[in-house]
Parts: sequence; C-alpha cells; structure tokens
Amino acid sequence: MVDLEERISRELLPFVKHPGQYIGGEVNQLVAPGDWEHAVVRVAVVFPDAYTIGMSHLGCQIIYWLVNHTPGACAERVYCPWADAEGLMRRKSIPLFTWDTRQPVSSADVVAVSLQYEMAFTSVLQVLDLAGIPLRSCERDDSHPLVIAGGPQADNPEPMAEFVDLVVLGDGEASMAAIIEAYREMKAAGVPRREMILHMARRFPWIYAPSLYEVTYNDDNTVLGIRPTDPLIPSRIERCQTENFDVAPFPLRPLVPYVEVVHDRFAIEIMRGCPQRCRFCHAGYTKRPIRLRSVDQILNMAEEMYWATGMEELGLLSLSTADYPDLRELADRVNERFASRRVNISVPSLRVDKMLQNIPWMVNQVRKSGLTIAVEAANDDMRAAIRKHVTDGNLLDGVKQAYAAGWKSVKLYFMSGFPGERPEDIDGIVSLSRKVSDTRRELGKGPGNVNASVGWLVPKPYTPFQWAAQPRAEYFHDVRRRMAALVNQNRDRQGAFKRRNGKKNTGPVKIKTHNVERSILEAVFARGDRRLAPVVEHAYKAGARFDGWDECFKFDIWQRAFDACGVDPDFYAHRERPPLEVFPWHHLHGGPTDDYLARQYDDVFVQIGTARPTAAAMMSGM
Repeated sequence: MVDLEERISRELLPFVKHPGQYIGGEVNQLVAPGDWEHAVVRVAVVFPDAYTIGMSHLGCQIIYWLVNHTPGACAERVYCPWADAEGLMRRKSIPLFTWDTRQPVSSADVVAVSLQYEMAFTSVLQVLDLAGIPLRSCERDDSHPLVIAGGPQADNPEPMAEFVDLVVLGDGEASMAAIIEAYREMKAAGVPRREMILHMARRFPWIYAPSLYEVTYNDDNTVLGIRPTDPLIPSRIERCQTENFDVAPFPLRPLVPYVEVVHDRFAIEIMRGCPQRCRFCHAGYTKRPIRLRSVDQILNMAEEMYWATGMEELGLLSLSTADYPDLRELADRVNERFASRRVNISVPSLRVDKMLQNIPWMVNQVRKSGLTIAVEAANDDMRAAIRKHVTDGNLLDGVKQAYAAGWKSVKLYFMSGFPGERPEDIDGIVSLSRKVSDTRRELGKGPGNVNASVGWLVPKPYTPFQWAAQPRAEYFHDVRRRMAALVNQNRDRQGAFKRRNGKKNTGPVKIKTHNVERSILEAVFARGDRRLAPVVEHAYKAGARFDGWDECFKFDIWQRAFDACGVDPDFYAHRERPPLEVFPWHHLHGGPTDDYLARQYDDVFVQIGTARPTAAAMMSGM
C-alpha cells in the first residue's frame, strides 16, 4: 500500500467530478506525512456522507482536533466518495483512504463513525466495504480496526447493532479521550481485539457493545427484554457528559475547505442542550443538562478562529440560541469586535421575536437574503401541544419588524403528522403563510415572498411521541394535495388581476414538502430494532447510496429489501405503541423517564381538546 497516494493522484482524481473534495491538505490540516505511521493509536474519523456535508459538521472537527492534540495519537478524516469515485475505486481496486495523508482506512486502530441521520446507515456500510473491513462485527478479526459509533443515532443504534463493535452514548469529548487512553493501554499489553470490546464495555458505563447483549421477543414481535451476556457489564448504559463545557476541547484552527461546502463559516457551540423541550425534538430531551460557554471564552475563541481561517461568517450555534442567558451581552460584544471587519453573524436557531427585540443591531447587519423561522405548527393550540413557544401575535409582529428593516422574503418551517392533527391544522399552514406574506402590505409595500417547507413527523426515541404511530404515506400525500389546492385557489384569484395587468401568476406564497417515502423510512429506523440489520445490508448491496440526497434516493430498493428479508416496515413506523411496551433502546439511558414522557404525551391531547387517537385512526388517510 506504499503507493496508495500516487495511485489516487494518477488513477482517481483526473477522472472524477469535483476532484477538489478528495485532495486533502486543507488550510489548518493537523496531520503531516509520517504522523500516521508513528502514532501509537490511529483513528479514522468518519462522517458517512459526502465531503461537502461532512466538512461542515462541527462534531467531527472537534474529535479530529481532540485526537490530534493527544500525545501518541493521530486522527485522519474519512468521507464517502461520490458515485463516480466509488465506481472507479471498485474497478481499479483502490481501497478507501483517509483524506489527510491518504492512508488505507483499514490500517486504523479505531474507526470512529458519526451517526447523525437514519438515512446514512447504508453510507456506513459503504465506508466499511470500500475499506475492506467486513460489514458485520462478528466477521472481523484481530487484523481489523474497532468500529465505534457515536452521535444522535447512537441513542438507538439497534438497526446498526450487527455492524458496529461499540457504541458511545452521550458526548464525544470525554468519551474519545478515555477510549484513546484505554486502547493505548490494551494495545501495549497485547490484548486481542475481541477482548478489547469486552474490556471497554466493562470499564466504561457509557459504552455499549451490542454483541454482548441478547434480545428476546414476544409472540407479537415486540421486544421482551435486552440483557447482557456477561455479568460484569451493565444492564443499563449511561450517558457520557462533558462536565466543564467552557474548557472542553474545541477546534480553534478549523479546517478551511478548498471547495464550496454547506456552511462556509467558522462556528462556535455556545450552549449545549435546550430548555424548550419541544415534544417532537429528540435533541431537546437527550442533550441535558444545559451547559454554557462564557461570553469571554466565546469571544476569545472567535478571535483566534477568525485569524486562523479568514472566513467572513461566524456561527453562534446551539439548539436554541435565543435561550442563551447572556445573549444580549454576547451579541453586543461580538458586534463591537467584528462589525468593522465585515464579519456576518449567523444565528440559525434564533427565534424571530428574540432576534428583533433583543439584538437591534442585527436588523441592519444580517444579510437580507431571507429570514428563516421554525413555526412547526400553524395554530396556537397545536403549538402549545408540541411546546413550541411561538404565537401568531409575536410571529407576525416580528415579521413586520423584519419587513420594515428591509427583508423581502421569509422561509417558514412546518411539520405535519402530529398526533391529534386536524384538517384545520393543515389549512392553517397555507393561511398563516398568507398572513406572513400580507403583513408586508401593512407597510405600504407589496406582499412578502414566503416559502413554506413542510416536513413529515418522524416520531423519535426519548420524546413524548415515541409511542405515536406515524401516519401512513397516503395521509401525507393527502396533506400535500390539500395544501396545493388551497395555494392554487389563491393564485387563481390573484391570477385574474395579474393577467389583466400582463403579469405572470406565480404567487407570493410557495409550499414545498419533504419526500414522503424517505420520511417513512426514517420513522422505521428511528424506533427500529436489530432485526432491521439484514434490510440495511440488503439495500446497500442492491445499490442504496446517499439516501438523504433526492437525486440518489430510490425507495424501490428499500421496498424490495423489506420484502426479501421478510420485514414489515409498518410494524415500526405506523403502529401506536401501548404504554408499557419495551422499546429497543430500553437498556440505554438516553433521556427522561418513560413516566415523565408519557405524561407529556397525554398532555398533547389535553391542549388541543381531542381524545388520544387509536392506531387505526392515525393509520388512515385524511
């Protein structure tokens, strides 16, 4: 493999689209030639998606930074090659390589995979397969690296249980540091790979080794129990917590990509956790307790990152930046420091009312390309039911201020499929979008351009909706048609006037919806168990790749995979769970107690004044 770097340069890069995403060597790369060979512990940090997505993921940059600042350890990055590159690599027998210095991924000691999204499961198999690592954990031997998964989907890793050796529950900073030290000790002692899995599971309360747990099932196919097969490993896995968030490892010299990526900015996580606990939000219930970085620390970090990157946008990130307790002070001081340098301040999760009321300077500074607001539900009572603290009043007041400040367009995010959802909730999406558009008329101007994006509810573990049946595809298609008809009615009324004035009738309000079939698959895997592993493997071998990308997603591959494996996806997606059902993640302590979540679920129907739906009702169309 000594000529792998040369082979990539000669046989791969000249023949693929966008070769810049494969070359490595970016500004602030931490690894130099020779570091990998001389390291005691070598870690391949894997983001199972394309480079243009993975380079914007802050979590992987944190792990990359942490490992490469640990004596004796070296981390290199790995992403998924696009279809053209994968085809060439297979035809020419080029193994998957690391981006930094083009090492074979199979030569790593640890393959650390970030599981961010259910539709990335086949991409994990793509990485393993191209690297020459057996897909299933039980087929690996001492010559193979440990495959360790973390991230949001690690909170229910059961659909991937057959493919990973270890799973980290919780934060990555403290867990990765401990794993490196433990691996170093065991490697020096000559501990075989399979024994390392057992030792890690015994040593750390937040490490889960799926192969060391036995799952039994009831006659109705629900889970009966999950028990460890070794008496010295815990029956319940705890979350790893980064206690002192202010001094947690962080990439102060972020990588600067050579090609355009999703978020071309330097970003700081200012707060971990969210006090809102919207009832559909997995992260809001699992990223607890809330931890903060101080204003002084954030400013110091931002200054160093600015000079290290030259980027012109700073992202102040959290699940709910509006709830950062010192937001006004932080905003004023960041503006004072960076406004003269023409650095744009990005606060993607900030509520519109908070932004315009508490940070007046942003009205003049933030780029006016568009304002994004996560409304989620159209009616006040449904928003109260899902604990989304936005009312029509403060929404429209905030939008009016934004129009007055120069904004001309607004993007609204909605969801459909909530338990107890009524026809008026669907109609309200179109109605509220029109009100947001017409609010600009109150200023003596034309209507605002409103783009409403409607996603479909995917019930998640550790939320009150973990018991809920996701409506069937037919329901969501009916919702789509109903909204389209309402939008078209309004356009028809406007069209008569526009045609008389020689103008094209496009309408100021546009509604776009997510892919229904993909959302159904997300629901299957979000609450799935390890019996789904054969489905994932079958779909991968049949060609499923980049399932989160519209141009790549092929639902028929998944339909055939379910049929071939004898698995009914409806059982996982469209079934209302009884209160005492044992979930596949029952042995993983990912959030609040089920008693607490059950009370929250019951309160949804109290807020909207309807009875809790039966499974049959939720599975029917509108």
